Amino acid sequence: MREALACMRMMRTLERPSQLFVRGQGSWLWDVEGDAYLDFTQGLMANSLGHCPSVLVGALRRQVDNLINPGAGYYNLGMLKLATRLCQVTDSDQAYFLSSGAEARGAAIRLASKWGQLHRGGAGRIVMVCDGSRGNVQDAPAARYWATAVDKPGTAELVGVPCNDLQALASALDERTVAVMLEPLQGETEVATREYLQAVSRLCNERGLLLILDEVQSGIGRYGALLAGELYDVRADIVTLGTGLGGGMPLAALLARGSACCFEPGDLVGSCHGNALASAAGLAVLDTVLEAGFLEHVRAAGEHLREGLVQLAGRYGHGPLRGRGLLTNLPLAGLPAAAVVEAALKERLLIGAPQAHCLRFSPALTVSHGNIDEMLKRLTRALCRVSGRN
Repeated sequence: MREALACMRMMRTLERPSQLFVRGQGSWLWDVEGDAYLDFTQGLMANSLGHCPSVLVGALRRQVDNLINPGAGYYNLGMLKLATRLCQVTDSDQAYFLSSGAEARGAAIRLASKWGQLHRGGAGRIVMVCDGSRGNVQDAPAARYWATAVDKPGTAELVGVPCNDLQALASALDERTVAVMLEPLQGETEVATREYLQAVSRLCNERGLLLILDEVQSGIGRYGALLAGELYDVRADIVTLGTGLGGGMPLAALLARGSACCFEPGDLVGSCHGNALASAAGLAVLDTVLEAGFLEHVRAAGEHLREGLVQLAGRYGHGPLRGRGLLTNLPLAGLPAAAVVEAALKERLLIGAPQAHCLRFSPALTVSHGNIDEMLKRLTRALCRVSGRN
């Protein structure tokens, strides 16, 4: 019945399995039949603290009784508190809140373009570090999101270069360039090295360009630090944060410092941007992630996950692993990722497949070692289902 209703009434923008989820807690989801599923996707990492964490539920309940959304044209207390706290802990000067990571990426492009108009004689070329795109920005999935998120086409020229190739990046920079934009984990395929990212930062400083660090995936503790830039010892001029900031609520952020803080009234607006309810969620998530011992737990859980996946991958000839902290991708040798995801679902395990032959594991930052061990058992059974091996 529900599948027929979904086919009739829901626009088919995604292929969804038949499960109908009605309740969640921590790393677990329950469907309408009462079956429990171990969730290692967590809403594409939006549910940073897991499903229905008490700290988030309490903050939302308190806020919903007072104010939800006074409108983007007015201040609310939660917005100001979150902006102040976020700027303090990230060494930023200003913040702007949006509803999705794609919006934050698009806003970063627009901000860099505005800076170019003011400080680079109207230049608006942004060089994007892409995942193996051989210099073609349109070949990079993340770059396509960035480009389509800009609601004023033509305000920026987007040019792509491959990750970890400093010579290619340097060659792409010219007098029209205003910024370099990159994310630490490139489209599930490649991780920027520490040496490369630091060299990019130096190059931007030498050329007088902005460095935009896309932390939509890696920010808010996902790598075991509040921002991945801390692990690389790199300070960006502009930072994007995704919905992990809202713990599942539609909340993302754009951070800037120095002369990059150049937006003016009318440059960016959204009817739900910085609303009081989402801001309350952001404060609850941020305070939790910054609690003593929280990030240490993320690092320990990430290492436990990695160790288990390395052993499993070695047994079945997959890998090598990519990622860091609690965002790990496992390339598959000779197996379609979609088939493994489907087999895992039969084992009541939720995992992702960002590419045709790659699995993604992005559990809640609060995931336990026991949850990880249980995931590995279910994943092993799923791989056996697909490969026919024991």
